[in-house]
Amino acid sequence: QVQLVESGGGLVQPGGSLRLSCAVSGTVFITYGLGWYRQAPGKQRELVASIFSGDNTNYADSVKGRFTISRDAAKKTMYLQMNSLKPEDTAVYYCNALTPILQRPWGQGTQVTVSS
Repeated sequence: QVQLVESGGGLVQPGGSLRLSCAVSGTVFITYGLGWYRQAPGKQRELVASIFSGDNTNYADSVKGRFTISRDAAKKTMYLQMNSLKPEDTAVYYCNALTPILQRPWGQGTQVTVSS
């Protein structure tokens, strides 16, 4: 079964940067439409960045211009480069497929905390 392992989170000051990684155990899964999601305390999980076939991308308005999603199929890894981080970006970040029927069990996520 495909497993998703997120890493790269941490504590960063406002304005700082982090690069998240999502390691995927399946060769085909990495080629699906994939996304980075986040869940802040007391809030529902939300989709913040998507990557589609042809590596087309889409972003939530709250992160547009600051976050960049990418993937390396050979390494079976997806990335999220986060720049100009804000306190409101604080959340647990997860990766998964965009299409619900293709989604795998959610991983543990990686905590991102933006604070001075």
